[in-house]
Amino acid sequence: MGKVYRTICNRRTIRRFQNKVIPKDLLTKFINAARLAPSSGNIQPCEFIVVDNPKMLNAIFPCLRWAAYIEPDGNPPKGERPVAYIVALINVQLRKKGGEEDVAAAIENIILTACEEGIGSCWLHSIDRKQIKNLLQIPHHLNVNSIVALGYPNEQPVVDVPQSSSIRYWKDHDGVIHVPKRTLEEIIHRNIYGHNHTDAV
Repeated sequence: MGKVYRTICNRRTIRRFQNKVIPKDLLTKFINAARLAPSSGNIQPCEFIVVDNPKMLNAIFPCLRWAAYIEPDGNPPKGERPVAYIVALINVQLRKKGGEEDVAAAIENIILTACEEGIGSCWLHSIDRKQIKNLLQIPHHLNVNSIVALGYPNEQPVVDVPQSSSIRYWKDHDGVIHVPKRTLEEIIHRNIYGHNHTDAV
């Protein structure tokens, strides 16, 4: 199994973190990984703010929604909150509309690079953009897209095969989050929709 594929298979969303600082050079490495992601038309509208100041971390935390299916149990408790955020921005002077696909590619690079370094992440899109923009003094030509919360993991979510059509993740009595994922057989088609990889076409 290749290193990248192994990282992809091992990655899980983390919402409880150790109270351990991430080195600044690693945070810079994550942004460089984002910078090198594919960009539609190579317009490169993405910019990023790294937040690791404790005061700013505390100010941003109330602007985030964590795990709608299991809230408030999915919210990081005090002492297990992120030690860094990366705020993803779209420069509307470079791309007036769209840019979300550029952000998605960049964020995936951040998440996988972090995972490879033993750092957990949670990609958050349900956020108070107006308040975040004010807190971080973000200029008008930059739109807040999403935030990646980062920290050394203090939990180990697991992947489950869905027992029903439900996509809701859940927490068991031991506090372990279970995440249902559709099976490979459900999503793969070969040449024609409805033919899987075992069918002759």
